[in-house]
Amino acid sequence: MGILVMGLNHRTAPVAVRERLAFAAARVPAALQQLRASHVADEAVILSTCNRVEIYVATHLPPHVAFADLEEYLQRCHDYRDPLSDHLYRYVEPESVEHLFRVACGLDSMVLGETEILGQLKEAYELARRSGFTGPRLNRAFQKAFHVAKQIRTETLIQRGSTSVANVAVELAERIFHSLRPCTVLVIGAGDTSEKVARALVSRGAGQVWVTNRTYERAEALAAALGGRALRFEEWPAAFAQVDIVISSTASPGYLLDRPRLESWTRERERKPLLLIDIAVPRNMDPAVNELDDVYLYNVDDLQSIADDYVRQRQAEVARCEAIIREKARALLDPPRPPCASGDPARSPA
Repeated sequence: MGILVMGLNHRTAPVAVRERLAFAAARVPAALQQLRASHVADEAVILSTCNRVEIYVATHLPPHVAFADLEEYLQRCHDYRDPLSDHLYRYVEPESVEHLFRVACGLDSMVLGETEILGQLKEAYELARRSGFTGPRLNRAFQKAFHVAKQIRTETLIQRGSTSVANVAVELAERIFHSLRPCTVLVIGAGDTSEKVARALVSRGAGQVWVTNRTYERAEALAAALGGRALRFEEWPAAFAQVDIVISSTASPGYLLDRPRLESWTRERERKPLLLIDIAVPRNMDPAVNELDDVYLYNVDDLQSIADDYVRQRQAEVARCEAIIREKARALLDPPRPPCASGDPARSPA
């Protein structure tokens, strides 16, 4: 039984495609159940983040059959009718295991060496394991991936500098405003990514940080931890006249901000610049708002140019990381044979 990986990421598909194929966390158990019922996989893990959607499977099917079935499953799951094959990558052993290790180590991320993806991968694996969708093959591979990620973090400099999309988003704000001290920042969404952005903003000296979330208690708890202010979700549109930067990362299935709504709100701003950073997938903000005067919208794909700077800084460490990954993948797939219990047969008498 082999381990296969099929997926797409920020390199192979734009955000407009990725958001249509993303799995909401609450939907993953049912999606895994559908995958098992299709008899494509004996074991499976689904990883869905703002930058990638990947399906890891252990299967008895020949790779070409399994990949065709997985592609059909992905399209059926999301009612996706456009051509998809060109956006997908497909790996068999040992490349599939090496890819898993690279993802865990942040080598396949937009920001080379980022640390957030390891936590997301652990959550995806734990969800599948607790639901009974993993077995010996994937359990061993994922546990080894987490071990390799720890080794690379301690033995190389691949994670030097900013290592998350959240920090890159904050650096983008600094490039535009030069200093965050006079800025008022609104963070929409109190989840993990939003919390990392908010903490990065505070560490860079943001003047005021306001937090809003559909569950007010979560916004209140995060705002209190940051020394900021919590807003009820229905209140945040009224705050736009005072806000300089809006960073949004929610699981909303539709746009929180569209052009007509934002156009009416910006009339009160007197041409004051507004920076919008949409790090949600599906996107929270309509791309058309970027056409408004004094409004600057960036999504996760727009952060790539900043991430490229870090790629160049860390490139020298990549070769060391890749060598470790190849060695560990070979050890996983070709474990040493145990010694013979009755001695060396080569030395037995004829």
